[in-house]
Amino acid sequence: MLSLLAYMPSLGLQVLKGLLLLMIIFVPLELAFAQRSQSVFRPQWGEDMIYFWVNNLVPKLLLSLLVGGLFIIFRPIYASGIFHWVGTLPLGFRFVLAIVVGDIGSYWGHRWSHEWPFLWHFHRIHHQAEAMDWLVTSRAHPVDMVFTRLCGLTLIYLSGLAQGSLGQGTAVMTIYVLIGGVWAYFVHANIGWRFGFLERWLATPAFHHWHHSNESIASIDKNYAAIFPWIDRFFLTYYLPRQRWPERYGLKELPVEEPADQAAEA
Repeated sequence: MLSLLAYMPSLGLQVLKGLLLLMIIFVPLELAFAQRSQSVFRPQWGEDMIYFWVNNLVPKLLLSLLVGGLFIIFRPIYASGIFHWVGTLPLGFRFVLAIVVGDIGSYWGHRWSHEWPFLWHFHRIHHQAEAMDWLVTSRAHPVDMVFTRLCGLTLIYLSGLAQGSLGQGTAVMTIYVLIGGVWAYFVHANIGWRFGFLERWLATPAFHHWHHSNESIASIDKNYAAIFPWIDRFFLTYYLPRQRWPERYGLKELPVEEPADQAAEA
């Protein structure tokens, strides 16, 4: 415990640097390419900034303990040599596999957070956001963030892609966490870009904004994947109209049915 407390000032400095970097990247992009005109200091901005600090400190400490537990659990399996063949795969391919496998795990963690009342109690905080931008990414209960990420990490460990015996287990996990984190800020951003056919394969702001929409029953509980929309297509939870963006977000109003001609997929 004392070692964790001693680490807090250093971690706080890292969070501050990350915040400044994200602001330098996303604030100009959102001002130049805004999907919806809104102030940088929109309603709920201060509240979301508090969530940013909390969720860049607490979940990291909790996950470091839980991931250590995962390694202890799976170490006997790795030692048995069952996953020896994974070590013969090229490192770059293992990185790609880790991102795909991790996204499938986080897909189910995210979906369960909508479908199980106990988990929804925590996850609903994220969906209370009534405006979308990069800062909404961190608007969440720490338990919610830890659970979803742990689902992705567990599947990576279970597949043998993070075993220490490969010599690059830590690197694989670092790449997965880094890419997933950056992509999360991008898909929440208030950026009105559309990407045509690529939207079927990579998550975009339009794809994830529809996940946060509250304007039709058709769009509720859709688009759970963090990076790969084809996962949603496979599990029949994909929803992305060709031209439209959501008219409203949040949980205050009950959704209404959407005309069929507006629900065409991209």
